[in-house]
Amino acid sequence: MDQAQLLSDGATFPVNNPMTGQRKYDCASASVNDYSLAIENAHKAYQSWSKTGPTARRMIFLKAPDILESYLHQDAGEIMSQEISAPDYWVKINIHSTAGTLREVAGLATQIRGEVIPTDRPGTTAFMERQPVGVVFGIAPWNAPVNLTARAVACPLICGNTVVLKPSEFSPKSQHLVVRALTAAGLPPGCLNFLPTSPERASQVTEFAVKHPKVLRINFTGSDRVGRIIGSWAAECVKQCILELGGKAPVIVFDDANIDEAVGAVVFGALSYSGQICMSTERVLLHRSISEKFKAKLLAKVATVKTGNHLENPDVSLSGLFTPASARRVIDLVKSAVHGGAKLLTGDLEITGLNKTIVRPHVLEGVKRHMDIAKQESFGPVMIISEFETDEEAVALANVSDVFSTDIVRALNIARQIQAGAFHINGPTVYVEATLPQGRTGGSSGYGWFGGMPGVEAFTERQIVTLATSKLRYAF
Repeated sequence: MDQAQLLSDGATFPVNNPMTGQRKYDCASASVNDYSLAIENAHKAYQSWSKTGPTARRMIFLKAPDILESYLHQDAGEIMSQEISAPDYWVKINIHSTAGTLREVAGLATQIRGEVIPTDRPGTTAFMERQPVGVVFGIAPWNAPVNLTARAVACPLICGNTVVLKPSEFSPKSQHLVVRALTAAGLPPGCLNFLPTSPERASQVTEFAVKHPKVLRINFTGSDRVGRIIGSWAAECVKQCILELGGKAPVIVFDDANIDEAVGAVVFGALSYSGQICMSTERVLLHRSISEKFKAKLLAKVATVKTGNHLENPDVSLSGLFTPASARRVIDLVKSAVHGGAKLLTGDLEITGLNKTIVRPHVLEGVKRHMDIAKQESFGPVMIISEFETDEEAVALANVSDVFSTDIVRALNIARQIQAGAFHINGPTVYVEATLPQGRTGGSSGYGWFGGMPGVEAFTERQIVTLATSKLRYAF
């Protein structure tokens, strides 16, 4: 938005460094009036952007990735380190993965196609075309701020929509990197409207945007609690949503698995960015015959993972969680399980760091299904180990998304029994590529798809057009 149009009341909110607790800056806090203006701007920009040719749109999305990657040599590392305690590897993953997403989305510009439909009526030709929907309202989270912001806006934009984006209050500058790159690449004014807002105003502005008559599609990535609220608001207006919500991703390790490879994948899937990823491995289901061997190797591998303050030691793999409250919640879940009879295989049940956000890896076994940690996404460096005897028991234990086996036919048979948006064989649960659509199948994990042709389908509407080329005859 035009800077002169921002801040109808001048309100701000503080953005703090989660590692130190210190205030880094005050961020503009958009009001309902600001959102109203942004939606009107987006609607106005849609009139021309939706008519912009695919090559012009594609060129913007091919320029933006190079600009975004140049930020690695400028301020991206500092911004993400200060806002979300991102270690160096997480900064690089975010930027490079997002650049890949933008390049892949650029290729979709000429893939938005319709079809000719046969008709029985003489002299009639029928087409099915795909049209952009209009203004899209997106909400993207803090944990992969660059990547998930691009996912929220890129496919809608390449399809000819315009976007109003609400970033997380924890990471406005990190998420604004995407806006900077697209703007520098030539995205016209009004096509992407970026409106951070304070926690106190978040519910009000979100409900306003979801229910606004000129907002015709919503996408949200975040907790299942908030997703249910947004989904209910959208249902009142009969609007479509794409919701990526919670996860409790498990893996199955069969008796014929390569244990060393499985251990490496499980540790990476569970502990990347301290487990603060919706695809993080939280449950490890082991065939009883290899359980003891696997656990020994797993604990040895976990012991080698460096944990600490990334501001003091850039080589750490696990730094602080995004808030002290999140760290307390993770440890409380683990303590509750231990008090209820679960066995702690590794972990100190402590929270350290200047702002009490650093949590070391914790591995549990003997967790019962009624325990909170068995049902709730921990969003921390926690793994739960359990055992099974038969393939049927493994499927019954969890709606899995990952399996390790050298018997590919067996693994594929398991995959076909599972209701899940993704199923990985001999690889970690944390696996995303620009070419891979991402979606959920309902319930607490959400529904709808981002990316690829499923993303095009999500952010366009089918329209039937018929053309009568000869005089029609009617019954009356």
